Amino acid sequence: MDLAFIPSPSTGVVYLGPVPLRGYAFCIIIGVFVGVWLGNKRWVQRGGRSGTVADIAVWAVPFGLVGGRLYHVITTYEPYFGPNGHPLDAFKVWQGGLGIWGAVALGAVGAWIGCRRRGIPLPAYADALAPGLALGQAIGRWGNWFNQELYGKPTDVPWALKISSDPAIGRIGGTYHPTFLYECLWCIGVAALVIWADKRFRLGHGRVFALYVAAYCAGRAWIEYMRVDEAHHILGLRLNVWTALIVFVLAVAYFVISAKKAPGREAVVEPGAQEDADAEGAGSAEGAEGERDGDGGGKVSVEKASPKTASDGEAAEPATGEAGDAEAGATAEKSPEDTAKPAGSGSTKKS
Repeated sequence: MDLAFIPSPSTGVVYLGPVPLRGYAFCIIIGVFVGVWLGNKRWVQRGGRSGTVADIAVWAVPFGLVGGRLYHVITTYEPYFGPNGHPLDAFKVWQGGLGIWGAVALGAVGAWIGCRRRGIPLPAYADALAPGLALGQAIGRWGNWFNQELYGKPTDVPWALKISSDPAIGRIGGTYHPTFLYECLWCIGVAALVIWADKRFRLGHGRVFALYVAAYCAGRAWIEYMRVDEAHHILGLRLNVWTALIVFVLAVAYFVISAKKAPGREAVVEPGAQEDADAEGAGSAEGAEGERDGDGGGKVSVEKASPKTASDGEAAEPATGEAGDAEAGATAEKSPEDTAKPAGSGSTKKS
């Protein structure tokens, strides 16, 4: 008898009237927003303009979705183009099936197009976006929980995932390793590692992104090995395990070569952004100076002080003539040169 386990939702879709809200799509959308939000913060910290990350994401996200779906359909083609397959099901993204390898590869093409249009180096943009991608993946993996898919081997550990049986698709009920949760936690750790390493070593020229890729692949290899869903095998290993190993080697190689050829970090990541920031800062400083003068908290100009009038409740004093008591305090500390100014300057000429 299982004493504890993670329950699975009874359905992966909730209807608001005729409108379906699918848990898988909802997780993907939230992951994209979190990734863009964090990427924007990091881009601004590196000297870029706010909003640039979102503008380029308009290119990267659609390319990434298409790439992720293509990778899944190509590597798992039997349900779509096999003997009893349904080709139109290849377009049903909400049912699950996005390969991260294809999403990152084709998403990078979209990002390259967006960066080229803005005159921005792609490696700098990728570095700013890397931790956000990891967090976006962590959130997106919960879509597998809604669909009850991509779980691991049977287990009775307290954190096992409860899967309901579904004879229509050949799903056998029981408790399994929650590989979606393992990958979610791993991706959060990757994001933390990348942020720490970037601050500690001031990585640049694409090395932050390379570190993210290498760290993710290291975790994906052993998590993939635990899964029991159908997959193609090469030399006894699942296809995605081989993909993770190959991409890991490429990422490490890029990191090492880049560190030798282009050490340090980019001085400018977005042309004109620093000039805009300087101009905005100068305008803010001038505005603050004007507010201080207007509040009376800055300099006090005694030379342009107006004489009191009868409306102040006292007898009006002439602008010229003998200095009154009201001016005595203002002119007491003035030098002889200051007191000798002409009457039009705001001071009274000493008689």
